[in-house]
Amino acid sequence: MTFDPTNEERAQCIAIIRRVVEYTQAGTTIKLPAYNPETARPNDRFALLSVGFEENDFRGRMGEFVYQFEGEEDLLHLMVTRANLTSLTPEEGQAVASFVLDGVPPALVWFKPGEQSQHFYVGHDDVVANVNA
Repeated sequence: MTFDPTNEERAQCIAIIRRVVEYTQAGTTIKLPAYNPETARPNDRFALLSVGFEENDFRGRMGEFVYQFEGEEDLLHLMVTRANLTSLTPEEGQAVASFVLDGVPPALVWFKPGEQSQHFYVGHDDVVANVNA
């Protein structure tokens, strides 16, 4: 699957990745946005679908897709969902992750496929050393 992000979406992605690199180099944890009852999850089965719907420094949008970074102890977690909360294929999620993590060798990205969201994990240092931003 291929898609063509707009110039605005590209600029947003570059800004987010640069922020991820800055936080990583400073040793600052990237946290998910605080719970907001106004944008609360649609149901408990798919709780992560609405994570990142709040505007925050580590959330981006590419067409119909939304992506959100979260820092874990030794990994960065990249979540990809559809803005309308419908399912997306692993290939669609991989296309978004490939664009967002441009420069990071795919062999360094661990992929956990799902039905409603796709999840990617990559070492902090692998992003800092390889990402094109």
